Amino acid sequence: MDLRQFNDFFSECRQGFIRFAAAYVHDEMAAEDIVMEAFMYYWDNRENLPEGANVQAYVLTVIKHKCIDYLRHEQVSEEVCGELYQLYSWELSTRLAALENFEPSALFTDEIQNLAGKALESLPEQTRRVFVMSRRENMSHREIAEQLGISIKGVEFHITKANKHLRAMLKDYLLPSVVLAYLLGV
Repeated sequence: MDLRQFNDFFSECRQGFIRFAAAYVHDEMAAEDIVMEAFMYYWDNRENLPEGANVQAYVLTVIKHKCIDYLRHEQVSEEVCGELYQLYSWELSTRLAALENFEPSALFTDEIQNLAGKALESLPEQTRRVFVMSRRENMSHREIAEQLGISIKGVEFHITKANKHLRAMLKDYLLPSVVLAYLLGV
């Protein structure tokens, strides 16, 4: 088949092939891509076909296999999405159950209060001072920087450092950030 014959074949069969592919993949753009890939595949491999081969059946077979590949990919994507949804659903259920089982009075037990205090005391002096000024004394970053003679970025550094340290120290108690912030006087 020469280029002129191929162009005629392409013009004559393209729309029918697209309708065929779209009937299975349910996506017009994907169907057009599949058909174009099938035509290119035929053109690249036309010399390997036996003399007198049914070109229309050959291209339609290529389209069929490309549709199968597309649908298998979609099936895998759906399975992954389903697994992700199940994971999200489990995580959401866990958070809901934790909140339903949360007893505010347990928050104020001496043990947890002591642990929070020890975690705060284990911070380096400057970091603890910045954190306390910010969280307990409600001072702005600018006010803290001016009072301690450090930059605002330095204040932000110390607060970030304190938050990371305190979360790490209290992680075994599964305290959400909000509860941790409350305990530490945020």
